[in-house]
Amino acid sequence: MPDLEKALRSRRDGGGRAFVPYVTGGFPGVDAALLRSLQDAGADAVEVGIPFSDPVMDGGVIQEASRLALEAGATPSRILEVIAEASLDLPVAVMTYVNPIYRHGFDTFLNEAEEAGVVGVIVPDLPVDEGGDWLEKCADHDVASVQLAAPGTSDERLRLIAEASHGFVYCVATYGVTGMRGTIEDTGRELVERLRPLTGLPLLLGVGVGTPDQAAQVGTYADGAIVGSALMVRLVDGDRAGFLDLASRFRSALPTG
Repeated sequence: MPDLEKALRSRRDGGGRAFVPYVTGGFPGVDAALLRSLQDAGADAVEVGIPFSDPVMDGGVIQEASRLALEAGATPSRILEVIAEASLDLPVAVMTYVNPIYRHGFDTFLNEAEEAGVVGVIVPDLPVDEGGDWLEKCADHDVASVQLAAPGTSDERLRLIAEASHGFVYCVATYGVTGMRGTIEDTGRELVERLRPLTGLPLLLGVGVGTPDQAAQVGTYADGAIVGSALMVRLVDGDRAGFLDLASRFRSALPTG
């Protein structure tokens, strides 16, 4: 399986910036072919969401995508099966909430994730200082536990997040939930600058990156951009071709090195 940190470091060390698209797993049309199309569009890694009925980090677009996915019968196991079917040559991380993982069982979930080819997991509602058991399980299964860092985090807590993270650090660009913004606020740049002395991991910025121009702006200080709502809104609107075209435009906006 491709190594998440190694792939992102390789892009950064070569002078480029990573492009990581997010898709909601289980949403109608998010199939193995779509994941392979993101690989063809030049993604450095893919983030696949496993829907939960109370998606506290997600804004309107991804909430709606998650609702429709759950109505269509999405489950963690079925989404992992799609990832396995895609058999990508790039790293795949999944993003979900602690409740579905807990109900599935930490070891069972991580076993299934490993078998599907998943190399990283993002759990935004599990605070780093409460995630000891989860972090240990991830280490046992050789799956990167990606931590989120948000604006306004204290220096002490930011150091803890940097030390606990694997794969990369998910830097949240702004306060609030996911979704497109008219501008990229300086809070994202400030967060990246505060993290630089604390870790050598790639620092990727997400939440609010809505246009290729904004991604290019992010690339001037972060190691890459994570793009979710701007892409998913195309799928929610039934525009698969527009989704793939926009993914290619985001890739073009970020230097490849």
